Amino acid sequence: MTAPGTIRGVGLGPGDPDLMSVRADRLVRSARNVAFFRKAGRPGRARAIVAGLLSEDAREIAMEYPVTTEIPLSDPAYNACLSGFYTEQTGRLRALAEAGEDVVVLCEGDPFFYGSFMHLHDRLLGHVPVEVVPAITGMSAAWTATGRPMTWGDDLLSVVMGTLPEAELVRAMLNADALVVMKVGRNLPKIRAALAQAGRADRAVLVQYASMEGQKVTPLTEAEDGPAPYFSIVVVHGEGRRP
Repeated sequence: MTAPGTIRGVGLGPGDPDLMSVRADRLVRSARNVAFFRKAGRPGRARAIVAGLLSEDAREIAMEYPVTTEIPLSDPAYNACLSGFYTEQTGRLRALAEAGEDVVVLCEGDPFFYGSFMHLHDRLLGHVPVEVVPAITGMSAAWTATGRPMTWGDDLLSVVMGTLPEAELVRAMLNADALVVMKVGRNLPKIRAALAQAGRADRAVLVQYASMEGQKVTPLTEAEDGPAPYFSIVVVHGEGRRP
């Protein structure tokens, strides 16, 4: 019997190829099968990060989302659609592994931090070998881009999703010293309103494309209204105990 191959979710970091780990770089360069998520018709950010690193004979496996923002998150059809998608992609990768092939799945940021690979990981466990290569997160790159420490002393850091209802955002913002708000995009107006209610708007910073080309750091009070780019994070620095 053929020994099964290993499927590895490889974290690529926040976007700059120079911020990939040595292990991630080695695995990407030597991979025979490379899978990555992307929106239909787009090259995919993860694939773009490793441009020029793949071997010439690497097999590329594009996993195209059937839906991104076309259906509201609250609509049961959204979860149903994505559940079928992840199950289908799991089957594709599992078939390769069962045939003895190793597969590298390219992951933006860290695979276990709000990443799509998690949905494959849970479906693959117990069937074929699965490994995860951790990486620098996008939020770490975002607060580093501001040039200021994120937390001091005993500061409580909370990571919240901009997709939450405004009241829940306010509650989370009031219960933390330092904040990272992810999934900004079209939720920016709601996030801005919640920060104002929590008394944090004047300390908030909008970071776009952290560590990537086009990186931009703007006090939220000076940022334009309307949707923010997909790769946007809002941070509020802690001001805690210092020696």
